[in-house]
Amino acid sequence: MENSRTGDGSRSLRASDFPYRSELLANLSALILLWDSPALQGDILAKSGETIDQPSHQTLRHLLAWGPMRPTALSEVLATGASYVSKIVRRLESDGLVERKTDPTDRRATLISLTEAGEEAARGVYALGDRMIAEVLEGWSPADVRRYTALTERFVKDAIASADRMLERGLLPDES
Repeated sequence: MENSRTGDGSRSLRASDFPYRSELLANLSALILLWDSPALQGDILAKSGETIDQPSHQTLRHLLAWGPMRPTALSEVLATGASYVSKIVRRLESDGLVERKTDPTDRRATLISLTEAGEEAARGVYALGDRMIAEVLEGWSPADVRRYTALTERFVKDAIASADRMLERGLLPDES
């Protein structure tokens, strides 16, 4: 597969961009980098008429999935610094979407949590994701979607179990 360039000169991602021996890993890498791209997400949000920016969307999504979080934990899942998280949280606070509360397990710490309006906005973020995957699968048969979903569920379960093992012992040497 040949690399293509978009109108702005940036590369589109293809599995062939990644020199893994595993075609599956190369395809997953291309997909993850594509869908995890803040630029792509931001452009799609803007063209969708969304008023909430991409970092705020990401923050709302994590808070709905995992519940209230300390700012340090939020900066870890967002893969950014504490000062940038503070900026995002201040913006979401001023929009009435999150609030800071004292952590009941450590009164010195703060938790960031969704307000009722924030929970509604976060559910809207997930609805956008549902629309996105529906568009991707538009030409798929229901049987193909069920099969792919079942295989993906199995893959994720096995990947999580494998990650737990790798955390205990590291990677085994390549025996091939």
